[in-house]
Amino acid sequence: MNEDVAFISEQVDRHHAWFSKSLPMIASENIISPMAREMLLTDFGDRYAEGLPHERYYQGNTFVDEVEDRVVALAKKIFRVRHADARLISGTVANMAVYFALLEPGDIMTSVALSHGAHISSAKFGAAGMRGVNNVNYPFDVERMNIDVDGTAKLLRLVRPKVAAFGQSVFLFPTPLKELRDAFQEAGCQVWYDGAHVLGLIAGGKFQDPLHEGADVLTGSTHKTLPGPQHGILLSDSQDEKFIKRLQRAVFPGVVSNHHLHAMAALGITLAEFLEFGRDYAAQIVRNSKALAQALHERGIKVLAEKYGFTESHAVALDVAAFGGGAKVAADLERANIITNKNLLPWDTSPVKPSGVRLGTQELTRLGMAEAQMREVADLFARVAVKGDPPERVAADVAKMRKDFNTVHYCFSKDAEAHRRWRIA
Repeated sequence: MNEDVAFISEQVDRHHAWFSKSLPMIASENIISPMAREMLLTDFGDRYAEGLPHERYYQGNTFVDEVEDRVVALAKKIFRVRHADARLISGTVANMAVYFALLEPGDIMTSVALSHGAHISSAKFGAAGMRGVNNVNYPFDVERMNIDVDGTAKLLRLVRPKVAAFGQSVFLFPTPLKELRDAFQEAGCQVWYDGAHVLGLIAGGKFQDPLHEGADVLTGSTHKTLPGPQHGILLSDSQDEKFIKRLQRAVFPGVVSNHHLHAMAALGITLAEFLEFGRDYAAQIVRNSKALAQALHERGIKVLAEKYGFTESHAVALDVAAFGGGAKVAADLERANIITNKNLLPWDTSPVKPSGVRLGTQELTRLGMAEAQMREVADLFARVAVKGDPPERVAADVAKMRKDFNTVHYCFSKDAEAHRRWRIA
């Protein structure tokens, strides 16, 4: 075998082996189902489709068009919307489409600050800055880990943004869109909600329904709480055909050429599975997050927003400054096969050495874990972060725990062989 091929193959195998005995808790990740994974290996991955279904610039899309039609229909049904575009290849690309559709260089956009949990695509050094957008940040209530409603309403009336953007990467609680509706109208702005992290919770009816609470457009990636492939989606319930056309043109030819047809097909499988299992899955994610947050709190770890129930989403935010800070704790946990990430908290100034760690329960839930296992996870976490046990010793107990949780749940089982073949172990 070629040396390079052998090396790459070996690293992938080592990665699979590592994650089969780890606790994956990155809030922006998940695992797809066996049937969805099969779509990623099809001939769709070798083909091109530019434009809308049945209006392509390439031949050979007869069956691709049929699949895309069905994916769009499923998305419209799940999110109860008039418009769905499944051609985005990531959540950030979906966000870029909104920048191109709704904002010109020099326009004002309001959004959450990075230190308050926003995504980098809204930052000056991210897609917003590249578009030349003047970004003004909302006042933030650190105790609630949410925007300050009264202050935000005043800001909107004062600066009159062209677009009011919402959404976070540390997304603990629903955004108060309904409370801000009057301010939106007075400011005359369009409202955009980046639901990348909470898309599955929105679809499962366990977070909020932004497109029916005041948002004009919803974007998201499809591989976080929505447990699909790494892809993106754009949704709107607007009846304004010109507005929809602007969004469509921004997608293609604006930010997408071919849209990764194999991932689009895998998204379709995910959406079909979500219709069947999504509400139960979303509910268990939230229960698990609450249970994990409470258990970590009881073990001496500072969990943010304690007074408000810690979280209403998949995410849990921790202040681990007392144990050496986010960078140290996340690195120690990784050696114990607990996969997390360091994260900025509202009072931090350095993204390299923040005081926080961010956790997500969506993947552990997907593997069949429930509240009892969250308490076990908290024990393992505390052994590393609080008690200072050798991470390698904790890793052995993590691996022992994972032995009973290596099958994907909340999905269709094509047959026993499919589960055997695509088992995480």
